[in-house]
Amino acid sequence: MDKPTRTALRRLSRRSLAGAVTAVLGLSTGLLLATTSPAVAHGDHHRHQHGHHAGHRAQEVALPDGLRPEGITSGPGSRYFVGSLADGRIVTGDLRTGSSATLLPGAAGRQLRGLYWDSRSNLVWAVGNVAAEAHIWAVDARRGTVRQDTVVPGARFLNDLVVTRDAVWATDSRVDRLTVLGLGRHGTPTGTAPVFLPLTGDWPAGDGVANNANGIRQLKDGSAILNNSRVGGLWRVDPDSGIVTQVPVSGGPGIIGGDGLELDGRTLYNVRGSGQAEVSVLTLARRHGTWTATWRGALSDPRLDVPSTATLVGRTLWAVNARFGVASPDTAPYWITPLPTR
Repeated sequence: MDKPTRTALRRLSRRSLAGAVTAVLGLSTGLLLATTSPAVAHGDHHRHQHGHHAGHRAQEVALPDGLRPEGITSGPGSRYFVGSLADGRIVTGDLRTGSSATLLPGAAGRQLRGLYWDSRSNLVWAVGNVAAEAHIWAVDARRGTVRQDTVVPGARFLNDLVVTRDAVWATDSRVDRLTVLGLGRHGTPTGTAPVFLPLTGDWPAGDGVANNANGIRQLKDGSAILNNSRVGGLWRVDPDSGIVTQVPVSGGPGIIGGDGLELDGRTLYNVRGSGQAEVSVLTLARRHGTWTATWRGALSDPRLDVPSTATLVGRTLWAVNARFGVASPDTAPYWITPLPTR
């Protein structure tokens, strides 16, 4: 890595996650611990109260047929944004009312995967591709206009992203590196070219075919946490050097895979971390500079059908169902499933 790249990454990595939420002290063991509530861990149907309306169970949100959704993000409040693998459109609506409308129209050959809403700029950042060319887009969350479209050279499968105070960080599931796109004041796009942080250290090198790095979030010390779809586990990335160390996970069946990640204080939600129809729930801890994770259980529901990513609104985690492998994906129904967290 050349000196200008190291300098840029060092400057970007010393910033904390914009809009980080207050750390939660713990999770309700009656809901999440597999030892005391195996029905939740194994997907049996339970009636839970919605975080915003006591006594009223949150209803699933229908998405347009044939959307082929993958990424989801939310804000402000209960507004959501979902991206399409079918035509690269972005659908938005309100999770409380179940509304749905097109924010960004589709385009031939475009696919969207990870999405992330930034409260400072009211931009929805998205990663994906147009044909074989990888892109990072900044989309106005109100008007649906594209504020910035960045082509990422050498990328093969941009998959997820997180927005920090000074940068957008994106995973590439088939190239072992992070893509870093600098931001201006208040999260505004700058038009600068992306720089790259190779993943080294303990990182299990990929073969360029199977998906490797997938979900990404930023920890409170400025480092990144990743999951790995191919070999499982959780992985911490030093933002200055790119050196990766595995985060030990205690308890539970083990983290054997993963798609999207959602972080709420010390609580990490790993979509499909331990099963195809559940979201693993873990508590993160840091002591003497070392991160560990404890498996607390899994959120599940009979309505889940290969969830890909999730977003937390209040006390409900909303998981979008990608339904990978469904017959006739271009005409199949899709929906977002609410998963009460406590």
